Amino acid sequence: MRGAINTALGRGLQGGSTITQQYAKTAFLTADRTIQRKIIELIIAIKLENQLSKDQILENYLNTIYFGRAAYGVETASQVYFGRSVDQLTIPQAAVLASILRSPGFYDPEFREGNKERLEARYKYVLNNMVGEGWLDEADAERYKKKLPSIRPRLSTGQLAGNKGHLIEAVRKELNALGFADEQLMIGGLIIRTTLEKDAQLAAEAAVFNQAPKKAPDNLHIGLVSIRPGTGEIVAMYGGKDYLTRQLNDATQGITQAGSTFKPFALIAALEQGISLSSVWNGNGPLIFDDFNGRPYEVSNYGNKSFGDVSLLRASATSINTVYVPLGIKVGVDKVIEVARRSGIPESVAMVPSPSVVLGVPSPRVIDVANSYATFAANGRAKPFMVKEVLGPNKGILYQSRIETEQVFDESVMADLNYALGEVVRSGTAASALRGFGRPAAGKTGTSQSNASAWFSGYTPQLATSIAFYRDDATQSLNGIGGLTSVTGGSFPARIWNAYMKVALKGEPKLDFPPPTNIGGSEAFPIPNPIPTISPAAAASWCTNADLTGVNKDLTEFCTKALKKYLVPNP
Repeated sequence: MRGAINTALGRGLQGGSTITQQYAKTAFLTADRTIQRKIIELIIAIKLENQLSKDQILENYLNTIYFGRAAYGVETASQVYFGRSVDQLTIPQAAVLASILRSPGFYDPEFREGNKERLEARYKYVLNNMVGEGWLDEADAERYKKKLPSIRPRLSTGQLAGNKGHLIEAVRKELNALGFADEQLMIGGLIIRTTLEKDAQLAAEAAVFNQAPKKAPDNLHIGLVSIRPGTGEIVAMYGGKDYLTRQLNDATQGITQAGSTFKPFALIAALEQGISLSSVWNGNGPLIFDDFNGRPYEVSNYGNKSFGDVSLLRASATSINTVYVPLGIKVGVDKVIEVARRSGIPESVAMVPSPSVVLGVPSPRVIDVANSYATFAANGRAKPFMVKEVLGPNKGILYQSRIETEQVFDESVMADLNYALGEVVRSGTAASALRGFGRPAAGKTGTSQSNASAWFSGYTPQLATSIAFYRDDATQSLNGIGGLTSVTGGSFPARIWNAYMKVALKGEPKLDFPPPTNIGGSEAFPIPNPIPTISPAAAASWCTNADLTGVNKDLTEFCTKALKKYLVPNP
C-alpha cells in the first residue's frame, strides 16, 4: 500500500515485497518494474502460500536469490564469498551473507567504494536483531562485531572463473585423451562423473585462501594436488586463483625445482642397498664434492649449519644436504633417478645424473610429486586421473575408469621410508607447522636453491597431497613473502597441507603405517668407504688453472671464494 500510494502521488516508482513475493519474482517472473508484473507477482505469491509451508518457501528463496558475484543461491554464495559449503559457515559468515543479500551492489565490499562501511553497519544490525530474537547471546554478538570475517577477493565472473575453470579444463583435457573430442563435448548430453570429492575440494580452496600469505606478488603461484594412494583418484586440486586471468594450471602444467622433496628417492635407493637409517654420516658443512666432471661442487646446509656426525634418520628429519649428496653418490645417482621414475616422476621431467639431482634440481609438476608420494603411501604406483565415468544421453556407459596399481618397492623398504619421513612430521622440518594434526603422517619439506620454490608433500595411508609455491621467473626468490625472511616448505606449504588434510580426512579412521623393519640393522655404524670429495686445496688449484669463460655463475662464485680462502702468497 505504501508503494502504491507513493507511486500514485508521483514520489517515484516504488514497491514492497514479502519473502514469498521476492521468490515468486525470482523464480517465475522478470525484474520489470511495472504495475502489471507486481499484480501477477502478488497472485503467484498467494498461490505459493496456499501450496507450500513457510519453511519450504524460505528454502526455495535461499536457493534462487541473487547474492552478487554471479552467485545465485546461498550454497554458491557461500563458496564464492568464503570458499566453503553453506553447512560449514560460522555465525559471522552467515550474518555477512544475510547482510549482502539485501543489496549485493550496495554491500559487496569489493564492488564499489563505501560498500565495506555499509556492510559493517548492516552486519552489526543483523547481529543485534539476532540477539533481539533470542538466536544469539549478546556477549557473542559483541565479540563478532569487533571484526568482519575474512571475505574472499572478487574474481572475474563466468562459468570458468576462479579455480573452477582449472578443474573443468583439466577434465576436458583428460576426456580428449580418452577419445572424446571437443565437438562431442560441445553438443552436450553427456554426464561426466569425476573423482573430485566436494568436501575435499572446498577444503583445499579454503586452506589456500586462509593459510596463504595475504600480501603476495601477483606472480606467486600455488599448486595443490591430492590423490588417493593405491587408486590414483584425484580428490582435490588447486590450479590457481582465477582461470580467466591465467590459463596455466599451477598444479598440472606449471613446473618448478623440487628441492628436498627428491631426497626420499635417494633414501629408497640406499635402503634397497642395505644402508641403514642408523648409519652415521658427516653432517658438517660446507663440504666439497666432485661433480663427476672433475669440478668442485660445494654443498651447504640450510642456514649454513653444521650438524656433526648424525644418523641417516636424523639427516632425513632435518634435511641435511651434506649427508644426502654423498648418499646419492654412494648409491649411484643413476639409481636415484631410476627410483624417481618408479615412484611416478615421468620421463618428461629431465633428470641429469649428477650429485645435484638428490637436492631436487629437476623441475616436476605438483601432480608428479603428489603421485610419487601416493606411491610411498600405498607401496604401489597408479596413474592419476579425474574422469571416473562418462554416460551418454541415454544413460548408457561410454567410459568407465579402471584402477591399475603396480607394486614397485619392497614392503620392508617402504616401512623404513615411511618411518623416516614420519620423523619429518614428528620432530623435523615440518613439526612446527603440523603440530596438532592428530593422526599418523609422513612427508618431506622442500626448498630449492636461492629459495625459488617451496614444497610440502605428505601423506597418510588414505591420502597423499603435494603443495608448491613458486614464481614465474625461477631466478626470483620467495624471500620476504608473507613477512618471512625465508619461505620454506615448513612454512606456508605445510600450513596449507595441515588445514586441508584435517578437513579432507574428517570421519576417516586414524590408520598407522607398518612398523620399521630396520634394514641393515638397528645399531648405529659409520658408513664404510669414503665418499669421493675434493680437498679445499685441490679445489683452489683447479680454480687457478680452470678456464671459467662461459661457466655458470655458481661455479665462478665458488672459485672466487676458494681462491681467497685457500691460496696464500707463500705456498
